[in-house]
Amino acid sequence: MANDTRHFAEELEQLKQRLLLMGGLAEERVSVAMRGLVDRDRDAISDAIDGDEPLNRMHLEIDDRCFKLLALYQPMAVDLRTIVSAVKINSDLERVGDLAVNIGEAAERYVMHPPVKPLIDLPRMGTLAQRMLRDALDAFVARNIPAARDVLAADDVLDALKDQIFRELLTYMLGDPHTIEPAIDLILVSRHLERIGDHATNIAEDVIFIVEARDVRHHAGERAQ
Repeated sequence: MANDTRHFAEELEQLKQRLLLMGGLAEERVSVAMRGLVDRDRDAISDAIDGDEPLNRMHLEIDDRCFKLLALYQPMAVDLRTIVSAVKINSDLERVGDLAVNIGEAAERYVMHPPVKPLIDLPRMGTLAQRMLRDALDAFVARNIPAARDVLAADDVLDALKDQIFRELLTYMLGDPHTIEPAIDLILVSRHLERIGDHATNIAEDVIFIVEARDVRHHAGERAQ
């Protein structure tokens, strides 16, 4: 029995480390895509579009680990919530990889046009979304509720930046029809970054679920407590 307990604890720790590694990979994919956009770097853009296969492989491997842990050890309470949340977090990270590809595809179209404007708020959005992802995963590993709540608060900042970018680009589009096509791609990038923030928020909500056994999705008041 003691051996089983030790093996389970070791495998659960390995699972957390694999999720951290996958999170780092997802964050790096977003970074490459944003660098391609901001620097108009076609090599980085190609890398962003074609480079999510390692993330997809890791997604399958982590799912397999989770299901084996559930089948072999039939965990209860906080351990069960941790593994169920790990399955969800794994899907969130895989989606972040897909969104990085989407950013790369929008960047590929955007660099075919003259720049609409200096990119200031979009890189800020990218940096914030990546930080939210990193902080949410750190909160998951440490079961740190205050850190998880900080991620939830940062999501409001990300949403405000997206709205600001939309209003600004709309002004350019109304002033010059030639900017409409590239400006729409920048708006799409802002939406993809907002979705990455949403996935980080999902992970932060999972931390609260693991520690407190409370589902705070769709309950803004409870999330803020």
